[in-house]
Amino acid sequence: MVGFVRRLLTCVVLLALGLAHGAAGFAAPSPSNWVTAWTGSAQGPYPSGYPSAQPNLSFAFPDAAVGARDQSFRLVVKPDIWGPRTRLRFSNAFGTRPVTFDNVYVGEYAIAGTLIGGTDEMVHFGGGSSVTVAPGKSAWSDAVDLPFVRDVADPALIGRKLAVSFHIAGESGPMTWHAKGLTTSYVTKPGAGATGADESDATFTFATASWYFLDAVDMAAAPGTRLIVALADSITDGTDSTMNGDDRWPDQLSRRMHATYGSRVAIVNQGIGGDRIIGPAVYTPAQPFAGGPSAQQRLDRDVLTLSGVSTVIIFLGINDFGKAGEGATVAQVEAGLTDIVKRTRAKLPGVRVIGATLTTALGSTNKDHGSPEEDVNRRAFNDFVRSTPLFDAVLDFDKVTLDPQTGMMKAEYVPDNTVGGPGDKLHPNRAGYQAMAASIDLKAVVP
Repeated sequence: MVGFVRRLLTCVVLLALGLAHGAAGFAAPSPSNWVTAWTGSAQGPYPSGYPSAQPNLSFAFPDAAVGARDQSFRLVVKPDIWGPRTRLRFSNAFGTRPVTFDNVYVGEYAIAGTLIGGTDEMVHFGGGSSVTVAPGKSAWSDAVDLPFVRDVADPALIGRKLAVSFHIAGESGPMTWHAKGLTTSYVTKPGAGATGADESDATFTFATASWYFLDAVDMAAAPGTRLIVALADSITDGTDSTMNGDDRWPDQLSRRMHATYGSRVAIVNQGIGGDRIIGPAVYTPAQPFAGGPSAQQRLDRDVLTLSGVSTVIIFLGINDFGKAGEGATVAQVEAGLTDIVKRTRAKLPGVRVIGATLTTALGSTNKDHGSPEEDVNRRAFNDFVRSTPLFDAVLDFDKVTLDPQTGMMKAEYVPDNTVGGPGDKLHPNRAGYQAMAASIDLKAVVP
């Protein structure tokens, strides 16, 4: 009888705790219910790519072939949702030798290269303190608790960032990176050793506007949490948006969604500056392309293997029609897009796939864009995107940003926000990205 009463009381207590969490809008996630909360697409070996506002890195990385040498990184990332536990994916996709990561920590970012005191937590891999990742491979860490995340709906978490610190043992060789981070991160001098446990920035001498090796962060999330992935190019990666401003169009869409759905939805940015749908045909560490591997080539890594994907937005094609596009025809690009959609639906049954029309590049000062011929192809491709049954919905970014009198981008969307300047009439600025995000029907992406 006593045992029965104890079991009954235990059930009552557990029920009460569950109701308390429910009343706060927070369902305790299971350890296996992962949702990707941040991404930085692995695009190639440093320094191949199009970084924005990049500091001089000649002292941090004197030789790209050597890569990192016995030094530590402190990468600053902004998860789109928070959870009580996280895990990290490290990529050596474009390396040529095994890379060993050790002394890995995650903590709440404060300012400059510093952390909020007492938040730095050590990260393990299979229970060990390090992991060696072979060329072309990636590795997930074990789950690590984030004690400072007490309630995922806490308004104090809005806009907070995570600092991921790690040490490269020995020499890395060519470094897998994401060039256009548009977020300041930090790195030590070569030979500085393992300093990730130091919550100050005393050893993190150099700043960088890119991310290295880390390409995904998962959070333990409530059941039913939805992930939206934006598979795209520089107009999503954030060219001409504000450095450290988090005002790319996916960032601004994120704020709209969270205001409506809270922490039950996340969006991640898989844009790469210069990316194309169907080219280049060959992409290797020895033969990289500044625009990264094609969307067809990177689909598995950047979309299909992420956690909790429910919607994919595809906003690509303008680089296929530019001068770097190697003469791609509209029919070829349409076929490449069709292949991406079909593979996505085959791997992720029930996924929602959304297309986006291409914004104008007519008159662009960018050396690879701006011709009337490119614009003819762009408009034909947009007709296909608007009419094809491939998509569950279409985001008409062309309509939002186009000046119909000139065929060029609206004048107020041209001056850039990254470092100041006239803009290139290809990439929208903060105002343009804001207009694009505001035009999206939330029910199209989160039905």
